[in-house]
Amino acid sequence: MPSTHELLERYRAVMPSFVTPLYETPISIDRGDGGYVWDLEGNKYLDFFGGILTTMIGHSVPEVVSAVQEQASKVMHTSTLYLNEQVVSFAEEVAATSGIPDARVLFTTSGSEANDTAILLATNYRQSNQLLAMRNSYHGRSLTTQAVTSHRSWLTSSYSGLDVHFVQGPYRLRSPFRELDDEAFTQACVTDLVQLLDMTDAGGFAALIAEPIQGVGGFATPPDGFFGAMHKVLAAHDVLFISDEVQTGWGRTGDHFWGYEAHGIVPDILTFAKGVGNGITLAGCVARSEIMNVLDRTSFTTFGGNPLSVAAGSATLKYVKDHDLQSNAAARGRQMTDLLSGPCESTDWIAELRGKGLMQAIECVQPGSIEPNPSAAASLIEVCKDKGLLVGKGGLYGNVIRLTPMLNVTEAEMTEGCEIIVSALDSVTG
Repeated sequence: MPSTHELLERYRAVMPSFVTPLYETPISIDRGDGGYVWDLEGNKYLDFFGGILTTMIGHSVPEVVSAVQEQASKVMHTSTLYLNEQVVSFAEEVAATSGIPDARVLFTTSGSEANDTAILLATNYRQSNQLLAMRNSYHGRSLTTQAVTSHRSWLTSSYSGLDVHFVQGPYRLRSPFRELDDEAFTQACVTDLVQLLDMTDAGGFAALIAEPIQGVGGFATPPDGFFGAMHKVLAAHDVLFISDEVQTGWGRTGDHFWGYEAHGIVPDILTFAKGVGNGITLAGCVARSEIMNVLDRTSFTTFGGNPLSVAAGSATLKYVKDHDLQSNAAARGRQMTDLLSGPCESTDWIAELRGKGLMQAIECVQPGSIEPNPSAAASLIEVCKDKGLLVGKGGLYGNVIRLTPMLNVTEAEMTEGCEIIVSALDSVTG
């Protein structure tokens, strides 16, 4: 077995230069069990990032492993050209869970593909190439989803046939409206939306695509009801609402099963990915039948929703429901806030701790200001790693620490992880 150093040399020789390890001193992941992983040298880490919110209920969960093994022994792939009971059953379950009436489900292989599908449906349904998206957003790496991404660090192309306009939104810390209270902040952003429509509508916008909590954008979190207020304007103009639930879905926010539910609305289209397969490739797009069925040509996805993936998805969703992990996300999220809010408030290079449930973030700034401090964030994740905790990084300036423990994280694990974070805060000089 190679060492981590040897593996890193091979990695750099064969992988693209734009694919880079997270850490200054990279680590390998050899195996995992529950909330912990071990590297090639046998070092143990508590995992508070889960492969970017993807290993949602822990590593090597017996119920998921056995479901995948059982399905693999029967048939791993058929494609949507053939009927498969497991695929249909899981589609029925996702449709019922989505909250969208008369829903139809198309499984895909990634969040990018799911959002790409949502945009394809919306533009066809509305017969318009005009789209609205939020500032500080990220929706994927495909050419279509890059067009609705407003996040310079992850923006790789400006080529698009879409006419996209970006609205003021959830990233409140750097908003021109940041001094306003929740109600006034929401109204200011709605006013911006109204003006944008008045000035730029060329015959009808197709949709607004938005993350209920912005993921790559550093877990920027709007006030509850924010998108409900925006939805009133959208509905008056027949503009569809696409809820990108790639990171907020399946109970992670604690308060709700889907992020959109905090806003008193039901989206026209919903997309999901990441955690539902607990590490197995699985994503999808859910829409009202009249929207999903707008395509009048044959279209399908070769690998989307194959029997192996839906076996993992079905087992994962059952585990989430059977163990009421949404409630656990709420309780452990409150615990995280209680343990970290004081230390964060007393650290002069931290602007805020924000987020909901098991989706929280720490934004690092220059002491006494809101000037981004990416070096402090980089140091913080390194120290956390050296102390045995894996966390993520994001934000427009690479200055935000992302904390996303497994949905079944225990009280003891949360205490352990937060103690490491607090210790790391004391070790880092802003």
